Amino acid sequence: MTAPTDVLLCVGVFCVIGVACRHLLGSTRVPYTVALLILSIAIGCLEFGTTLHLGKFGDGIRLCAKIDPDLLLAVFLPPLLFEGSFSMEVQQIKKCMVQMLLLAGPGVIISTFCIGSALKLTLPYEWSWQTSLLLGAVLSATDPVAVVALLKDLRTSKKMSTIIEGESMMNDGASIVVYRLFYNMMLGKHFNWEAIGKYLTIATSGALGIGIAFGIATILCLDFVFNDPMINLSLTLAGSYIAYFVAQEGADVSGILTVVSFGMFMAVVARTTFTSHARRSLNHSWEFIAYIANTLIFILSGIIMAEGIINSDNLDRSGSSWAYLVLVYVIVQLTRVIIVVLLYPALQYFGYGLNCKEATLLVWSGLRGAVGLAMALSVKNASRDSLALTSETGSLILFFTVGTVFLTLVVNGSTAQFLLSLLGMDELSHVEKLVLDYAKYKLRNKYLQAQEILHLQDCDLESINHLSVENFMQPPTFSSSHKSLDQLNLLATREHLLNAVRAAYWRMLDDGSLSGVPASFLMSSVDEATDAVPQEPLCDWRSLKVFIDFRTCDKVFNMGIFPRWLVTFLAMKRLQFACYICVAFLRAHRSARRKLGDFMGETEIVSIVLNESEAEEREAAKLLEEICLAFPQVLGSVRMTQVVCSMLHVLKDYIQNLEVEGLLEEKLGIILHDLLMSGFKKPYDNTLLAKIPRMRDVVNAHPLLGRLPSEVRHALEGSMKQVIKPRDTILCEEGSMPKSLWLIQNGLLKCEIKNSNSSRSVMRTPAEELVLGLYEILSGKPCIYEISTDSFALCYVLEAKTLLPLLMHNPSLENLFWQESVIVLAKLLLPEVLEKLTMQGFRALITERFSMSTHAGGETMVIPENSIVFLLGGVLTNQELPGVVIEPPAVLLASHQSLASSSSEIPAPWRSGFCHYGYQYQVETIARTAYIDTLGWSPGSSASSLTYGGGNMALV
Repeated sequence: MTAPTDVLLCVGVFCVIGVACRHLLGSTRVPYTVALLILSIAIGCLEFGTTLHLGKFGDGIRLCAKIDPDLLLAVFLPPLLFEGSFSMEVQQIKKCMVQMLLLAGPGVIISTFCIGSALKLTLPYEWSWQTSLLLGAVLSATDPVAVVALLKDLRTSKKMSTIIEGESMMNDGASIVVYRLFYNMMLGKHFNWEAIGKYLTIATSGALGIGIAFGIATILCLDFVFNDPMINLSLTLAGSYIAYFVAQEGADVSGILTVVSFGMFMAVVARTTFTSHARRSLNHSWEFIAYIANTLIFILSGIIMAEGIINSDNLDRSGSSWAYLVLVYVIVQLTRVIIVVLLYPALQYFGYGLNCKEATLLVWSGLRGAVGLAMALSVKNASRDSLALTSETGSLILFFTVGTVFLTLVVNGSTAQFLLSLLGMDELSHVEKLVLDYAKYKLRNKYLQAQEILHLQDCDLESINHLSVENFMQPPTFSSSHKSLDQLNLLATREHLLNAVRAAYWRMLDDGSLSGVPASFLMSSVDEATDAVPQEPLCDWRSLKVFIDFRTCDKVFNMGIFPRWLVTFLAMKRLQFACYICVAFLRAHRSARRKLGDFMGETEIVSIVLNESEAEEREAAKLLEEICLAFPQVLGSVRMTQVVCSMLHVLKDYIQNLEVEGLLEEKLGIILHDLLMSGFKKPYDNTLLAKIPRMRDVVNAHPLLGRLPSEVRHALEGSMKQVIKPRDTILCEEGSMPKSLWLIQNGLLKCEIKNSNSSRSVMRTPAEELVLGLYEILSGKPCIYEISTDSFALCYVLEAKTLLPLLMHNPSLENLFWQESVIVLAKLLLPEVLEKLTMQGFRALITERFSMSTHAGGETMVIPENSIVFLLGGVLTNQELPGVVIEPPAVLLASHQSLASSSSEIPAPWRSGFCHYGYQYQVETIARTAYIDTLGWSPGSSASSLTYGGGNMALV
């Protein structure tokens, strides 16, 4: 009596058979999956074709042969498809995606019509066009299970593996969609061209959409988990099965295409969601699952093929049927040639391109397998109860499908390695051989060093026969011509450095100093730079700066549709992201250069690559310096996050060491580890965002606004607006009257001043809490300069119509506002004199030594030697230089010798008429001036001081 538990015996025996085949054929050119198929067909023939009964094992085989074809795919395909797509390299997917889509989209349609037409015209059966095209769709499904297993055994190049594997996965989804279309047409449903196009579009786009949706949902779930391989495996495994079921049974779209898109989305988007340890564990687990699924599905396929042929009552087993089977196989192979030839120009143009040898391998790798077999079984089962499809036709479709699957796997699969050798595609490149030989040289040196250390540690080793040790160890031998790196070319050295940079990113991701999203961008930059190595020097910074340059502006910030707090939040997140990228980039390149130097030594080629890396690093350091100048709190928050994560990792390692040394029980270690991970997850995923000060805090802390009476500060708080301005936003336009005051809390400013020679001098400066537009509003004069933002700038805007009434009701405040306007003028007109004096120190000087004065027309004004005088209003003439008219704003100094030793060293603003030198000036109209006495001044505890005496001004 047959029991369902007999299947368990079969599963165990099948696994043993798989182990034996893999072990025995490991050193041969025959893929073990081909051997599994042949053995399983032999076992099936033995059970179904002879009177020899295999007992309980035979009962289990008969139960396995009755498995529903849809269940066969639903059980084995999701994990196999996910493992294949998830294990692909991100950059390979991006570069080869167009080639894969061409082969899986137009390729399937061409294949279906070519095979279907050839079958209609050559086979002696009175099949309708729908039936012929149905079999054409079944035979067009290149099986991903067989192809992936073959490629892992062949060890082809990454490019060819990605193209062939990706095409086979997507091809199955497209083939099933086309198969369903012709199956429905054969059953009597009518489709016009518009309906066909709509059906194909919905079926494919729906599958892609469901796969991406499951990918997003899985990533969101993984955000609540950190470094738990078991949960990672469970979520991805559950996601692959549920996605397949929802697509196949719920949405009536391709489950295969859904799982493939789910796996590729996870490979591209979520690769940095896992630490390198978690990812390695996940990959190993998936490889084991894929190996078991591969073994079982190939054996089950062979048993189903044997049972389908032997127990088919309607099948003509004459020699003509086998001849027609060979004809079908030839048609399938010729169709594959036609597809590759027709698509070759496009395949050659997109991605990494395709040469003739690779195209030949692409033709030969079109294996058929379980997917086509399942579709043929579905057709045969449907033919038993269908009027539109006879049982004979169903049996023939199964026969031709089984035969084609067998021939492609046995003929193509077993000869693929020979074809690779014949084409010379299985050999290492010259560079790879050089690197391998040099690695052997380094290993040999390590062996000799270890031998010498052992001699020093234990004198008894002198009695050991080291020749025997060397024979036992078999240290690698190398060619004497490759002892140095002289023959390692520039391309290989660059790739070595980029690989070391990528490894550094993974280490930072593991220790928590780098989070997932920045890590993803950094990894992508290394991938793109690796692709560009043959054409240009190192360029991994180029792709990064496009995304992270904080001086660039997203147009969304200017649309005015989002609340200010959200715009501010997004701007700070963007700055923080840029800061993370810069810090990680600098650390990775410095580590990579050190490791490259240790491995390869000092050679001319290594020096070239190291110089390229240093040039890339300088660009990143420049951007990081600008961020620190504009928004120092951003770098502080990034450093804080990294310190917290690093400390948590130290504690985690300490707990693990206590467990290893037996000083802490495992149960207690788990409790401590869980507590630690709960604290680790928070900073790892939620970076400490730099805080934006509140309006009240800004007003109270500002050196000018904080000195105002409380009622005035409250009025300003209610009128000021906080805004984030992008780069190149004009705040003060030359020749215009400002309508608002701009209090710049953070950011970089760019000031352009037109000089007498009609050229422009440009100055970039940190904002440093400057209040722009104040001088123009107080004096009623238009701007003499154009000030714009040179980065994101955090600004507070106060309209002029709000400030003027406050001054009218509080005349005593006017002196404070004039002081602030002088600070801005000094910053813009005396940049080099004040460059060594901090803004805090200069504000202290203004507070202690500032005085205002008004001079009547006709009066003679004398400039003290120890003062800096600012002309704020009125007109003066220089008595020492008759005819020179001085208009505000201007800086008056007693002697030009105090500024520079020669005119060529005078900064552009001074040469353009804003600075004047002399002791006496004639007042033409009422003049308002501001005096700053610098004699013997020292700003308290500040290390900076400004002294002026004897005609010499110095910054100390």
